[in-house]
Amino acid sequence: MRLLFLSPVGVVGGAERTLLDLLDCLRRAPEAPWLGLIAGAEGPLTEQARALGVETLALPLSAALASLGDSQLRGAGAGRSLRFGTTLARATPAAAAHLLALQRALRRFRPTLVHSNGLKTHLLSALCAPGAPVVWHLHDFLGERPLLRRVLRLAGVRAAAAIANSAAVAEDARHVLGRVPVHPVHNGVDTERFSPGPASGGWLDTLAGLPPAPEDTVRLGLVATYARWKGQEVFLQAAARLRALHPSHAVRFYVVGSPVYRTPGSQYAEAELRATAHALGLEAHVGFIPFQSEPAPIYRALDGVVHASTRPEPFGMTIVEAMSCARAVVVSAAGGAAELVRPGHDALAFTPGDVEGLAGAMARLVREPELRARLGQEARRSVLARFTRERYAAQVQDVYARVLGGRA
Repeated sequence: MRLLFLSPVGVVGGAERTLLDLLDCLRRAPEAPWLGLIAGAEGPLTEQARALGVETLALPLSAALASLGDSQLRGAGAGRSLRFGTTLARATPAAAAHLLALQRALRRFRPTLVHSNGLKTHLLSALCAPGAPVVWHLHDFLGERPLLRRVLRLAGVRAAAAIANSAAVAEDARHVLGRVPVHPVHNGVDTERFSPGPASGGWLDTLAGLPPAPEDTVRLGLVATYARWKGQEVFLQAAARLRALHPSHAVRFYVVGSPVYRTPGSQYAEAELRATAHALGLEAHVGFIPFQSEPAPIYRALDGVVHASTRPEPFGMTIVEAMSCARAVVVSAAGGAAELVRPGHDALAFTPGDVEGLAGAMARLVREPELRARLGQEARRSVLARFTRERYAAQVQDVYARVLGGRA
């Protein structure tokens, strides 16, 4: 079997980490298939794929095409819609050229099955007729996309099946895609890489440029890209509320991440978040740490990991990674994220955007070290039972078998 994967980006976010885990599991299989990857840029994704022995080709997307995203149209007025239309017009010639290059690459790679890992490659794979069945891997809610949901519904006639990273995403996709079979498969995590281990809070302070903290300091952090819906402002507001309610507790807060994607207006700049921390009186208590290619030590250095997305999360890779490291997590319980935890058993939960609710959950972690320990232990058990990458890869292979057997 020859499996070819398409990615619109060369960076490594949550969708790309799961792709790399899948590639690693597939290459270790007893009858390992040939694996290929075409990515929209050179970067950490292509470097790591080559290190796994995957035949990798970068077909760079133009700046106009890479930055095109209709997420910017949510609630958009006439001005933003006009700007999007202008950007779309500029991207069209580049898209046509990229499509021709992709068709040539597909003929060279001769895949048995094509696995598309991003929205742009879903569309490109539908347009270029690769000559092999195409599976779309859905990492987002399609119904939130004002333009793309309509285009994907039309293009879905070319997709043999879709894999959704949660039941919530699968339900949404079925409404959008119509007749395309949609299979929910939760992402997996490398439980050896993301495993319990010694914490190093001092190292975390060094990364953040903070002075050494008292020995009994509790460290709480949010690890996410700087996408505006990831909840960094909610986290900072809850941190300020926690400090106001419990000024005697030694607590530090950490915002870990960076702008990753290229769609304009969709992400915070670090200066914005620093200004928010300053306005809330948190400058001495918040550390900002840039994106880390190896996040496991970050999770281990934190006493609690906060997920604060303000919109329903398609999955929530950070949640499962932190749980696998036996850390206590606080989860914004909506969408796919709500499927990952049992509140009170292996995590704490709050309503998305509820600053008071988040502050209360964080305060519990600060006040109750026994709770932190218990939640962390149960979180690790949950991951081993439900979210290993071996289970994930096996379920994806089941979808491939159904597609190739005509049973999708």
